[in-house]
Amino acid sequence: MAEYKDIHGTTIRNSAGNLAGAKTGELFYDSTNRDFKYGFPNVTTAGAWRTGNNMNTARRRLAGAGIQTAALAISGTADPPLYAQVESYDGTSWTETGDVNTAREELAAAGTYTAAVAFGGKAGSATGVTEMWDGSSWTEVADLNTSRQELTGDGATNTAAIAIGGVPQRAVTETWNGTAWTEVADLNTGRGSFRGGAGITTSALAFGGYTTT
Repeated sequence: MAEYKDIHGTTIRNSAGNLAGAKTGELFYDSTNRDFKYGFPNVTTAGAWRTGNNMNTARRRLAGAGIQTAALAISGTADPPLYAQVESYDGTSWTETGDVNTAREELAAAGTYTAAVAFGGKAGSATGVTEMWDGSSWTEVADLNTSRQELTGDGATNTAAIAIGGVPQRAVTETWNGTAWTEVADLNTGRGSFRGGAGITTSALAFGGYTTT
């Protein structure tokens, strides 16, 4: 029997992981993750995007925490309704876990998929609600000092996070120690509608957003 490559006239390159030196648009098979991938422009030569499994509940304006293979998708909206659903990702598929107590959109989060903190957002109006995740359930704790939505959040754990900016066009920045929020130095440019943030409480980066009303 003829092999597929003889019938089709071509083959796809195989790579155990990302294909080093993959050209933009080049398709290859990742035998480690058992998935087809393609080279994507504007990333390192070793970088590639692949399509993963969909979340169980489609939504937007949600928050996320964790890393690529161990992440949380938190709350959000489908205009309407607001969703309290939280899903965890294992690098392959999404599984619904414990819901947040206050469903909201345009919130922020920090931490890991077993120890996260979600804060702020919009539940009818801007809120300062803060909830902590212990891997199985959410507990409401101390609110932000300044209620806001469309903010960004950073932090590696649920006991060391930072809440930056937000609407209405606030420069306010607060840090979280696992118990309470403390206002610290403001942004130089107050803004909202941004999810551009990275880093930890003592070394963070905020970028993008808008400054108009």
